[in-house]
Amino acid sequence: MSASRARVEKSAKAFRSIGEAASELGLETHVIRYWESKFTRDVRPVKRGDGRRMFRPQDLEALRAIQILVHEKGLTLKGAKALLAEQGVPAVLAGEATLGASAPSPARELQKSVAEAFDAKIEDTAATGSRERLEDALVGLTDLKARLDAVRQKRAA
Repeated sequence: MSASRARVEKSAKAFRSIGEAASELGLETHVIRYWESKFTRDVRPVKRGDGRRMFRPQDLEALRAIQILVHEKGLTLKGAKALLAEQGVPAVLAGEATLGASAPSPARELQKSVAEAFDAKIEDTAATGSRERLEDALVGLTDLKARLDAVRQKRAA
């Protein structure tokens, strides 16, 4: 095929070779091969008898989602893999995926209830000691929450 010959536009449902996928996404082919080895659940191209990879439309969507998470959002591959497993490719492509969108943690709920108790009006002078214990508990829980959040961020990265 000569270089001057115009390229034929493929339909959105057509399979793409690794070179076509790379040029469509603006990536190098070795990056796509590497992501394929790391995201085996989401990127599963069909391999022909001669060993060439043919990327399905859902593979290209997964690669686009990975590209958004890694190149635009700044996630590590491990963090992107966890987010894709938790929220899925469609959520990332739609812009609905959020970091740390898991269910509220028990520590956060406990901290909230202690803060509410702390804010309650205490009329009793005997309860002053209770208020101090609640303040100490709140400080301890806030510190614990900060440490847990740091560990979660480190694991996601």
